Amino acid sequence: MHDHSVDDRAFADEIVVRLRSVLGAGGDAVALHEPCFSGNEWDYVKECLDTAWVSSVGKFVDRFERDLCSITGTAHAVAVVNGTAALHMCLKLAGVEPGDEVLVPALTFVATANAVRYCDAFPHFVDVEERTLGVSPAALRDHLASIADLRAGVCFNRRTGRRIRALVPMHTFGHPVDLDGLLPVATEFGLVVVEDAAESLGSLYRGRHTGNFGCLAALSFNGNKIVTTGGGGAILTNDPDLAWQAKHLTTTGKISHPWRFDHDVVAYNYRLPNLNAALGCAQLETLPEGIERKRELFRRYRAAFSGMSGVRVFEEPTDCRSNYWLQALLLDEDRAVVRDEVLAATNAAGLMTRPAWTPMHYLAPYVGCPRMALPVTESLARRIINVPSSQQLVGGGA
Repeated sequence: MHDHSVDDRAFADEIVVRLRSVLGAGGDAVALHEPCFSGNEWDYVKECLDTAWVSSVGKFVDRFERDLCSITGTAHAVAVVNGTAALHMCLKLAGVEPGDEVLVPALTFVATANAVRYCDAFPHFVDVEERTLGVSPAALRDHLASIADLRAGVCFNRRTGRRIRALVPMHTFGHPVDLDGLLPVATEFGLVVVEDAAESLGSLYRGRHTGNFGCLAALSFNGNKIVTTGGGGAILTNDPDLAWQAKHLTTTGKISHPWRFDHDVVAYNYRLPNLNAALGCAQLETLPEGIERKRELFRRYRAAFSGMSGVRVFEEPTDCRSNYWLQALLLDEDRAVVRDEVLAATNAAGLMTRPAWTPMHYLAPYVGCPRMALPVTESLARRIINVPSSQQLVGGGA
């Protein structure tokens, strides 16, 4: 058998050289993704401290929710403590009940599956497509056609006997999934759509912001996201009743009254503190510039890797405008065996790179969950390498 070790090392070294051509030859380590504080963050946070409005009510919470509506075009936004809490509430409000199944991509961050389990429901893992890195409409339709029964418009898994209630498409690394393909499948099989838009703030699908295509959507503002509130998330919806329920369920189910503590439902203390919202308001003010810098960083990576065989820079799907939250290299299948060598070489060079998440069906809590064949997920997991993606790596760009 031919020894590819020398060629593999050369391939990994070449990737380091090309990354350095974009990121510079400086000796400092380059993080995968760092927050950027270039606007009014200090002033707004200081205002919270000066006025003592630091907890779960305050003007910045209200403003943050209004600003999210303005940016995304959704009618309602409810700010919460993190993206996982947002997705948990979205699923509950979408009618996911104990014992249900929820279709989620096998290629996602674990929070997507965890939120399903918080509802005492079961994640049902489906495959993705290389074109978007998100759920494949064709593979999903074929799978449901083979395992699903429709009874009075309600979808059941004939293998498990459980109701399949919802579909959760996730916009991977900020790249919009094929919504035009998925929505008819959801309609055909009576599924509620909840978008996991945790990574896609600022991303557009055919000119419309992600988060507008299902009945609800979840955003994340973790420290590594394109906009951060330190920790935080939001529920998006265009349904006023769902919006009211989202606010009520995430604020302990308290009935409004000047002094009484009456609660009419078992609810959650998922409120986003004013201090965090203040940070988010400042971050949203600079979001357009941040997205432009990320898009410019993509263009620089694409140019740097043009002409190199065996690897390409992942590019936004057709008719989409991605925020390029995380930049991704995609190795050819015959180069997948070199992935770990590339990860070792880049990190040794001070360039923080990471593989994609471990596919959900490989994780101990989810090994026994229902799933379809997942060939594309398994292939992509072998081939994806995320590379430094902070917006401040680019000084400008249109």
